[in-house]
Amino acid sequence: MSTIQEVFQLIDSTLKEDPSRAQGTVAVYQFNINGEGGGTYQVVLRENSGYAVEGTPETPDCTLTIDVEDFKQMVDGQLNGTEAFMSGKLQIDGDLGLALRLNDIIEAYRASQGASS
Repeated sequence: MSTIQEVFQLIDSTLKEDPSRAQGTVAVYQFNINGEGGGTYQVVLRENSGYAVEGTPETPDCTLTIDVEDFKQMVDGQLNGTEAFMSGKLQIDGDLGLALRLNDIIEAYRASQGASS
């Protein structure tokens, strides 16, 4: 499993290489990942571009708070985002509709991870 920073670096490079993965979503997702090795990251999606960055350069439309281990399980496909939310492992503030599109971001990561393996 990659570190949290590596996950977001891969999301960043994937969005820059193939902006169509944003699928017309215009949003700023903020991930507050708690625990050792966590941090705060944003995934910024625009009409024809997207990027991921550590820190909070933009005002988020949707903020997701999750522990490191639960986040790793989500990106590895072992934990569904809806299940994480319903069980209280994932807290969402802001636009819940955007949170539902989170799966697109995670799928882009998984596809890239498979391509780079």
